[in-house]
Amino acid sequence: MNDVVIRVENVSKIYQLGVINHGTLRNDLQSWWAHLRGREDPNRLIDIYSEEKNRLKGDLFYALDNISFEVKKGEKVGIIGKNGAGKSTLLKILSRITRPTEGRVRINGRIASLLEVGTGFHPELTGRENVYLNGSILGMTRAEITEKFDEIVDFAEVREFIDTPVKRYSSGMYVRLAFAVAAHLEPEILIVDEVLAVGDIAFQKKCIGKMGDISSEGKTVLFVSHSMAAVKQLCPRSLLIRDGKIIADGPSENIIDEYLLQSGSVDGITEATFDEDREKEAQLRKIRVLSQEGKVKYRFSCDEPVILELEMHFNKKIPGLYGYMTISRSDGTLVMQSDSFDSSPNPLDDVEIGTHYFTITIPARSLAPNKYSVYLNFTSNRARSWNVDSPRTVCSFELEDHTSRRGNNRQGFFSTMLEWKECKKRSF
Repeated sequence: MNDVVIRVENVSKIYQLGVINHGTLRNDLQSWWAHLRGREDPNRLIDIYSEEKNRLKGDLFYALDNISFEVKKGEKVGIIGKNGAGKSTLLKILSRITRPTEGRVRINGRIASLLEVGTGFHPELTGRENVYLNGSILGMTRAEITEKFDEIVDFAEVREFIDTPVKRYSSGMYVRLAFAVAAHLEPEILIVDEVLAVGDIAFQKKCIGKMGDISSEGKTVLFVSHSMAAVKQLCPRSLLIRDGKIIADGPSENIIDEYLLQSGSVDGITEATFDEDREKEAQLRKIRVLSQEGKVKYRFSCDEPVILELEMHFNKKIPGLYGYMTISRSDGTLVMQSDSFDSSPNPLDDVEIGTHYFTITIPARSLAPNKYSVYLNFTSNRARSWNVDSPRTVCSFELEDHTSRRGNNRQGFFSTMLEWKECKKRSF
């Protein structure tokens, strides 16, 4: 049909475990030498967890397994699923960054994609130069880009820094400009991964509004997010991906309910350990959810603090490194946002090489009774890679209220108990 702009037919993406091909001679030689000595490959990128064993066929790993779907012109489609389900692999195929191993993808229209912090821009070029570079890649003339330039800069709120090399931007500035470029340079299809989680809440709302405007103009939007509230707000239709397969396709409200019912996100995970990656300059190796007595715990009273203990390993000193955290309710609604600049000085900045421990304390009586999941990201505009480490959703906890009169029926985001009192006269 003429109104179908994306048609995916029986697409699979298959990786062969153990194959040496890392893209650089240095890494290939490292892997070859480790193989000869019978040691673990230092550049191995994928680990097969128990729930992913069914995606192995011999030594072949199916990142995507025979998926098919269509998207019509002007549709806004959410793509949801657990980490590792295959969402990002699908978007990379649709963005023509990687090719499918099997199957066929037909796309009718110009695509702009925003998949990761740090991709799409040249770090040595200024913001202005990158805007023109991206427009040229999309096939626009210089005059067409110039016509949109002021609108892009105003949307991104980086006018004072537009002639500064983007390698000096914070991750938030980078994402704002990258989204503004992708959204304003007249794409017919806009693909956005959950990179928007790096931005602040006000900018996230601004982006969702812009994506809605793009769709109303007859453009198509594909949106990946772990925020079920954002998906529900923007996308009437969603795809649910699990183990590399599309297991549900329909109205977002129904698909989100099915996703929450089946996965439970990270419910009950109070400890998580992450495999060592020697290529990373810094890495979260372990996280624990603790009581103030230092015991690992999942269910807390609203009257006690929740402490997140982070074990991090630094392979080099990273000036400007900071951590970013969001806390979301069980329905995906974002309720709290923090970064390590909340503490002065920033405890992650320029830390010595080695293993270090940090804590994040969520004060008592701050959040309302509910189940919560924690998202973490670590970034620096002065590191080799913008995304220094991105473990994403890492742990969870639950809060209950047994002391206030409303108890667990207290609505809203917070459980703060306000003081009510009678005054003998006017206070002011």
